[in-house]
Amino acid sequence: MTHPAKRQIGILGGTFDPPHLGHLAMATTADSALSLDEMIFMVANDPWQKSGDRDVTPATIRLEMARALVTHHKEFIVDDREIRRGGVTYTLDTLLELQREYLDAEFFLIVGADTASRFHTWHRYLEVLALSTLVIVNRTNATPTLAPEVAAANVVHLSMTPIDVSSTQIRNSVATGQSVDAFTSLEVRDVISSHHLYESVSL
Repeated sequence: MTHPAKRQIGILGGTFDPPHLGHLAMATTADSALSLDEMIFMVANDPWQKSGDRDVTPATIRLEMARALVTHHKEFIVDDREIRRGGVTYTLDTLLELQREYLDAEFFLIVGADTASRFHTWHRYLEVLALSTLVIVNRTNATPTLAPEVAAANVVHLSMTPIDVSSTQIRNSVATGQSVDAFTSLEVRDVISSHHLYESVSL
């Protein structure tokens, strides 16, 4: 008697302030390489490791931008559970919730190389690693330096064509009146414009 294969669900979490073409490239790379059944963009409510460094755009607007980014990518899902849950966002809480919702699924947590090198600073990161496969999408051929406990976990390394873009770069470009059309989708640009985001960013 055969058993159905587990659903394979990719999770690309983040602040998305704003989301950009690099996020799309990461999601596309992982989705294709791992043959995922679902690819979820998970928008953080209160990203505790970033919220102390600067003023983070309200979660509902970041959610709007994430949805705008995937307008033409119907294969991707934008999830607002972390915003609905409220409070400080911890990936472990999200994985436990997803585990209850998807009773027989395998979760792939997709991060960039910079995030991977800091993964050991995440809240209860060993439990996060026990509940998911860490997928590190590298923009170069260099392998990121990982904490020993992270390196010993179930980790997948993928490479993608480098895209020179960051959320910081977009915020600074808006603040100085430069075009961001090369960095994000036109739909995200329109959301930024309609809410007058990043116009007073401190450089």
